[in-house]
Amino acid sequence: MKNILIWGGTGQVGAQLIRKLTQKNYTVTVVTRNIHQKGNIIKTQGNAGYIQIKECNIFDEPKIRKLFEGADICINLIGILFEKKNGNTFKNIHSVFPTILAKLCKEYKIKQFVHLSALGINDALDSKYAQSKLEGEQNILKIFPQTTILRPSIVYSSSDNFTCNLMTLLSRLPIFPLYYNGETKFTPIHCSDLTDVIQLVISKNVNTNIIECVGPEVLTFKQILIKLLNLINKKRLLLPFPLSLAMFTAKLFQLLPNPLLTVDQLKLLKYNNTVSGKYKTNFDIGSPAKKIFNEEVKKYSYMWREGGQFSKEGDNLIKKFD
Repeated sequence: MKNILIWGGTGQVGAQLIRKLTQKNYTVTVVTRNIHQKGNIIKTQGNAGYIQIKECNIFDEPKIRKLFEGADICINLIGILFEKKNGNTFKNIHSVFPTILAKLCKEYKIKQFVHLSALGINDALDSKYAQSKLEGEQNILKIFPQTTILRPSIVYSSSDNFTCNLMTLLSRLPIFPLYYNGETKFTPIHCSDLTDVIQLVISKNVNTNIIECVGPEVLTFKQILIKLLNLINKKRLLLPFPLSLAMFTAKLFQLLPNPLLTVDQLKLLKYNNTVSGKYKTNFDIGSPAKKIFNEEVKKYSYMWREGGQFSKEGDNLIKKFD
């Protein structure tokens, strides 16, 4: 029975991945910075005896080192969308920490190292987020060449920070800004499809350095907004924003503890989030994404409709489980 060491196991990807791995009889060690806050949630993701929870600061190398002693596989899911104080910078999280993991994977002869990165980072060279992700990838591959790096497009689910935040804003704001005219293209992949890719990489020991993980559809940002508006039964004015005004609002937003938009994210929105054609995709390795954006978001979008769970859509969903 293989033991898998997971970093970032409390997020939307980690929670679903833990369930799938324990169902396949893998034992999982999940590392968290706050066991009292996240421990009980993690315990519910698998059968008793299959999950160990360890509390550790990700930059406490002596503690990290001990966790590698019984591990066969290492998975890094840790990432941030904006920088905070106390060391939570793009460089530290996306470059320095993965480099530490790669060194320990080499030292302890770990069989597999799976690292979650991001799609489109080769093009977005003016973004600190993209630069840090790319630097982290390069460092990892130099130290531990057999690493598998997954580059997903936008990952969505009922517990994401993408569709849920957008539906919240669309339900409250009469006007919604369209950055770059809403023409930026995305290939959103459902969280369940992404965790299927990770499970396949582990079970089949897929030996590919970089895999681009995408959903079955290419959607522009405007198309995504229109789909979400239809799902929550709202009509809103989608207004193209001049770049100068968009940059000004982003500078204001990033002063907030949890900003809706930052200058760096605005830069990222310039670039399409689609397959590059330079690397294999999840379809190429035998793990095609099947979930359709509209169909999946519909399952939880009723919470943003008038009446919430008592709306027509919510009532129909509840009846399915009665």
